[in-house]
Amino acid sequence: MKTTLFFLWFTFSISAQIKGVVKDSISGKPIPYVNIWVENENIGASSEENGTFSINTTKGKILLFSALGFDKKRIKASEATVVNLNPKSYQLDEVVIAKHFESKIIEIGKSKTSVYQAFDNGPKIDVKFFPYFSKYKNTRYLKQVTVETDSKIEGATLKIHFYKVDENGFPGEELLTKDFIATVKKGSLKNIFDLSDFNLIMPKKGIFVGVEKLLIERNKVEKTITDYNSNTTSVKKAYMPYVLYNFEEKEFLFSFSGGKWHKETKQDLNNQTQKMMVFEPAINLILTN
Repeated sequence: MKTTLFFLWFTFSISAQIKGVVKDSISGKPIPYVNIWVENENIGASSEENGTFSINTTKGKILLFSALGFDKKRIKASEATVVNLNPKSYQLDEVVIAKHFESKIIEIGKSKTSVYQAFDNGPKIDVKFFPYFSKYKNTRYLKQVTVETDSKIEGATLKIHFYKVDENGFPGEELLTKDFIATVKKGSLKNIFDLSDFNLIMPKKGIFVGVEKLLIERNKVEKTITDYNSNTTSVKKAYMPYVLYNFEEKEFLFSFSGGKWHKETKQDLNNQTQKMMVFEPAINLILTN
């Protein structure tokens, strides 16, 4: 497997550092791994395990906070010392516990290419779409999800999302009600995560599966770089793990940044006769009966 690493250093403003903590508005407990963005800008952050966060922006900017199981919140950076999120009330569907035989297993989403790229692109959520086909009717349960990563440290964590398709074809409601935090080992690996306990069924409109990098201290790697011409040094920081991407031909691509979903299609290209080639996260699903 050939891996190419692109350092697209994430945008950090030098204007000011806003610090605060995110809490549950009812229990008062800190909320970890909250996705935080400066509205409509490529500046983001994640809350730490103790709910604290810091983000570089100006006090007049708007910050957007989103976490699974809580209502989203939009607040001025100057007022974000303590950010209280309201827990969501879920209308639970009737749960039918069906016996899984697991005598049939198929892996979907395999790429035709063995060349991978990696990006350090902040807490942006990149998703891969898995369409539903009638041949899946006998293997409709999600057994496992695989994610290809390259990590320079042991025990780096990331967040995995599973979305229904909404009425406009965008990633919509999340299929889980709590964060799925995955831990990966050091090195370039195909990680396999078990989904059996969630009783997830492949939706007939298809499913989006996404990965979110967590910009937290335990995932941070720093490297000192010396410029011998000017005799100066600087510290570059990156966050593990790098998620690996395949270069694929697709009709569309979705990503979440700046607090909203963005869709790229072939019509966005200057030359619409060209094929639309995109970097798509190397994610597969394993289905069973």
